[in-house]
Amino acid sequence: MAVFLSVPAQAGETVVTDSKTMAPAPPPPPELFGTGFYMGVDLGANVWQNNSSDRNFTDAAGDTLTLSQDSEVGFYGGIKAGYVFGTGVFRPTIEGDFFYNGWQRSGTGTFRAFDGTVTTTDFSGNINTGAFMSNFIGRFAFGRFQPYVGAGVGIYYAASPGFTVNTPGGTFETNGSRTHADLAWDIVAGADYYFTPKMSTFIEYKYLEYTGSQFDNSNSDRNLGQQLIGAGMRFHF
Repeated sequence: MAVFLSVPAQAGETVVTDSKTMAPAPPPPPELFGTGFYMGVDLGANVWQNNSSDRNFTDAAGDTLTLSQDSEVGFYGGIKAGYVFGTGVFRPTIEGDFFYNGWQRSGTGTFRAFDGTVTTTDFSGNINTGAFMSNFIGRFAFGRFQPYVGAGVGIYYAASPGFTVNTPGGTFETNGSRTHADLAWDIVAGADYYFTPKMSTFIEYKYLEYTGSQFDNSNSDRNLGQQLIGAGMRFHF
């Protein structure tokens, strides 16, 4: 009887194999995307220039020349280097942006002599420029997705090897190369998507204006506004 009565008591006992309670491991810290120093490459299209307005010239004899210019699609490409401050949602950023920017300048010219004779021509030529901009940008970090907006100032250098002019009497090549360096400013907006904390792809829009501050004139007709749209890769270190 004693043996049989002891079985239920033994069956109901709780056996503790370890008196220590193991605390759960802390969760890993969240990944930080897009911080610190970076470099990037980008390329895209110069989709618009505001040089399509007519320009009129008149000489002492009463002859007039009207130049009607067209907006042409061009190409740009360059490199970036910058630094992202902080790790919060809003991250101030400074950036240097150096890029080539080229397009074709073309249009028609109408010459009206004082005696009423009208001659029409068309012209075309390439414009090659290089720009270096210092941009101040505000980035908004939402994990892998990071939109941004900013503005900057800088300088540009432009060169044109000459123009091809088609007239009723034939085609002429103007070989007078022109160069010019001046101030520039831009407004930028875009967004990154980070594949890893150190690498992203981005799309970007630039409104870029080349000023004519070194020309001796009192209006803004010498300023050239452009719209650029492109994409690239960014690498953080």
